[in-house]
Amino acid sequence: MTEQKTIKQIQEEVDSYISQFKEGYFSPLAMLARLTEELGELARELNHHYGEKPKKSTEEEKAIEEEIGDLLFVLVCLANSLNIDLQSSHDIVMNKFNTRDKDRWTRKSEGE
Repeated sequence: MTEQKTIKQIQEEVDSYISQFKEGYFSPLAMLARLTEELGELARELNHHYGEKPKKSTEEEKAIEEEIGDLLFVLVCLANSLNIDLQSSHDIVMNKFNTRDKDRWTRKSEGE
């Protein structure tokens, strides 16, 4: 079993990796393009597994887990390049869901 990492540790690990290279982080717009590309690859795999579009015999099998990992890596790169703490971003969004959207969905009753 691998060690559990905090979001901060993930951001630091990605920054340490990217910092090895002279090129550093790509520009925010280039990373947005990469995010879009990776999201498309995830969508394609999900469609092959759960949708109506079977994979071509010439297409290699990719794991959905890996595609989500690729997307997460680029998102962390984008956040790092803009000096955004993803833990703080998460907290802001969860606060929004727990306040503004608290009555939006039907809650499960205890025992469900």
